[in-house]
Amino acid sequence: MKNIRKDLFIFTIVALTLLCSLSPASAAGGQRSYVSGNFFLTLNGVKTGFIKSVDGGGIWAEVINEPSGPNYITKKHIGQPKYEAFEMQVGFSNGKHLYEWIQQTWNMARPRVSGSIISADYNFDAKSERQFTNALLTETTIPAMDGASREPAYITLKFAPEFIRSVKASGKLTAEKMEQKIFLTSNFRLQIDGLDCSKVIKVDSFTVKQGVASKDIGSARDSQKEPGKLEFPNLKITMAETHAQSFIDWYETFVIKGNNNDSKEKNGSLTLLSPDRKTEFAKIEFFNMGIFRIQPDKAQANADQIKRLTIELYVERMTFKAQSIIVK
Repeated sequence: MKNIRKDLFIFTIVALTLLCSLSPASAAGGQRSYVSGNFFLTLNGVKTGFIKSVDGGGIWAEVINEPSGPNYITKKHIGQPKYEAFEMQVGFSNGKHLYEWIQQTWNMARPRVSGSIISADYNFDAKSERQFTNALLTETTIPAMDGASREPAYITLKFAPEFIRSVKASGKLTAEKMEQKIFLTSNFRLQIDGLDCSKVIKVDSFTVKQGVASKDIGSARDSQKEPGKLEFPNLKITMAETHAQSFIDWYETFVIKGNNNDSKEKNGSLTLLSPDRKTEFAKIEFFNMGIFRIQPDKAQANADQIKRLTIELYVERMTFKAQSIIVK
């Protein structure tokens, strides 16, 4: 009886082992699913390095309904292909071509860029590639600065290509050796002409946007992208009321007294710094700034909290320069 139980136990183990070996990869002719852990960006044939994340870039077609015929059934067909915009997060460890794209767009040069995004597994083996052509940078989002945070942050870019193609990828992803640069949201320096910004504790996230219009190209199935208006956002900052007197004085003159002609506007800059606060990762310059609101934060009696002000300023124009392309 003991021998029968022992044989049954051994048979069960062998059977389970055989079942486990019959994986979906075996049934699919060796094709295995993979976890995409690395994304690599190229621009105009130049390797710019790995990016934090990527979204969008899908291809779809609109379904068109034709009027019903004698049989009362609606005929359907599809229209021209549509290409979704890509959205990706990047740090400051990429090649200069990526940051030049941002810089030139903000300077209203409106460059069109072609390239590809390659997805790879954790062994850096390329698995798929999406190629894009004549893309316009439509949004650049600078993350919020927060003096109390220790979280890493990334710039979010959104770009619209004229068309996208998915192709098979192979080989191993390699990039030229680049220094890894981690940006923390607490490492920033805000400067505005004639104002004390040393105690600014927060700068809200802001997005520079460029409109895009589609233009049909004759009988072609794809549409040409044309750049539209460039929009620079307002700036919102937070600081302790006890250190905001220079802002309050400017607000009194600019808003209350109405002395707000162009000569009373100011210029400034936001510098993104390395963790040791010695290296400049990027510098955003502000031109023709005007203050238009000072709002005290919600206060509660007997609360153990510092009284803060939220200050809003308009900005007519901004420029962007990453450390790798700043001309000293």
